[in-house]
Amino acid sequence: MNPADWLPHRPPFLLVDTLVAIEPGLRASGTWTLRGDEWFFPGHFPGRPITPGVLLLEALAQVGGVAVLADDRYTGRLPLFGGVENARFRRQVVPGDTVLLETEMTKLSARGGKGHGRATVEGHVSVEAELFFILADRT
Repeated sequence: MNPADWLPHRPPFLLVDTLVAIEPGLRASGTWTLRGDEWFFPGHFPGRPITPGVLLLEALAQVGGVAVLADDRYTGRLPLFGGVENARFRRQVVPGDTVLLETEMTKLSARGGKGHGRATVEGHVSVEAELFFILADRT
């Protein structure tokens, strides 16, 4: 499944390559494969490229956005980041890694919500966090 069918994001800021599963309003998962030619690697860090943690959080938020937007109640809305809590970075993500991104909604209302995101590489946790969002109109 193509994330661009659900999200307004576009390259270079669409950070999900493929959607694996969607349960509208509940959870979604997807993958992001880091090829090594991404725009951020030359500066983060020269000679030792590491995916910025904030971009991993954004990728989790994008997957969560798919779970929200797949729910008919939120058609035409725009989920925006509202905050992050309890973010823990446990493994670096480097060129060649494929990240499995999983976000489960734990609270969802007409105004926004909360989800738990987890990114793993080969079964090892890279980052986990609580993600908060608000729902805005797209216009």
